[in-house]
Amino acid sequence: MLDDTDRRILRYMQAEPGAAASVLAERAGVTATTLSRRLDRLQDAGVLKGVRSVIHWPALGYEVEVSLRVTLDKTQPRAFDDFIAGARKVPEVIEIQTFLGSVDARLSVIARDMAHYQALYREELLTLPHIADIEALMQVARVKRQEALPL
Repeated sequence: MLDDTDRRILRYMQAEPGAAASVLAERAGVTATTLSRRLDRLQDAGVLKGVRSVIHWPALGYEVEVSLRVTLDKTQPRAFDDFIAGARKVPEVIEIQTFLGSVDARLSVIARDMAHYQALYREELLTLPHIADIEALMQVARVKRQEALPL
């Protein structure tokens, strides 16, 4: 599906996402028209989902990040749907993942400080439907986070 030129374009896009199209075309060794055509094709094929900004949460005052591992009461037929719908409404929940196994879901939650997290935990998170068990893992450090793919 992807040829060497596509991979080269994607590598340069990952390395410098804010680069102008003319710069990207030059680095990838293609014309601006070819770059535009290839980017359109990659978007149409679902390879490129879009361009986004990455916000450094601590710069906005969010100093605490917690990962919650949640086990749901699976005797309830709508446990997953109801839980996910409720979790989506909490603005501080920045990621929701579901799993097969002893843990059903994981929430990534940000808070300004521990007092904010504690209030959020008691007033919003513990009130989510169908929770059978919940375990909080406080993040101490992010050792590696890489969204770029090896192309």
